[in-house]
Amino acid sequence: MKCVIQSLTLGSCLALTVGCSARGKSDTFTLTADMPPGFAYVAKVTYVPVPGQSCNLGRYNNVKQQFNREWWAEYKATVEIEIHRARKGCELVLNGIDLEINGVYGKDFGDSGGDSGFIAVRDYLDARDKGTFNAAGESQFSGQCQWLFRTSGKTRILRKILDCKNTDAQGNVTKGRPFAAYTLDQLPGKTVKLEIKLADEEEPYMGDTWVKVPGGWKRCMGENFEDQYAFCYGNYKDFSTFKMPDGSSCTIYPGCTENKEVTP
Repeated sequence: MKCVIQSLTLGSCLALTVGCSARGKSDTFTLTADMPPGFAYVAKVTYVPVPGQSCNLGRYNNVKQQFNREWWAEYKATVEIEIHRARKGCELVLNGIDLEINGVYGKDFGDSGGDSGFIAVRDYLDARDKGTFNAAGESQFSGQCQWLFRTSGKTRILRKILDCKNTDAQGNVTKGRPFAAYTLDQLPGKTVKLEIKLADEEEPYMGDTWVKVPGGWKRCMGENFEDQYAFCYGNYKDFSTFKMPDGSSCTIYPGCTENKEVTP
């Protein structure tokens, strides 16, 4: 049995968890992830009736199996996924896994963002799929996430949106969300790993609302401080303060240091 100890800092809390995976099982595979500090994933596993069965479980009996549902409180980076399972006398088979990628940027519960990924299970693979395993029975697919910042509300408090993209074998960002596909016969006893990296720089969520200056970004005033959209519209002289998630008032993000020189 292989056990992985995962330490995850979520806001002001530190969760220490242990994820274990048993090798050699004929009807399970291991899902694991390597993510930046403060990040966690949720896996929602979908099953369908085995071909040839006519059973219909209905809405409440065919519930998706979820892992790390309360990721902010208890998180396991490594989980064991069943390939077949039974429910109400119906034999089910794995159909796909929806991935929810979450990141924390502040101490309050709402100071977090999320995006998605997906693991598909198919009858056959094409050239775009990443469904290959090495000699050790491990397969990896990857993505890059980036924080996009904006202001919200009458106080113009800074909020962040998480944007995650797929990456190729060389680490280049490509179209779509983090994704991989496998066939059922590939998975028994194997390990699938999601690797997420964080972009070095953050960017504004919406164009023409912030201006790049030495050391960071300044927020355009717009018509007045109550202007919720506050587009620049060529005005690179009038800027507003904004509040950081911790309540501090700033004029430049991320340094919170005033700078008079503006480069549109």
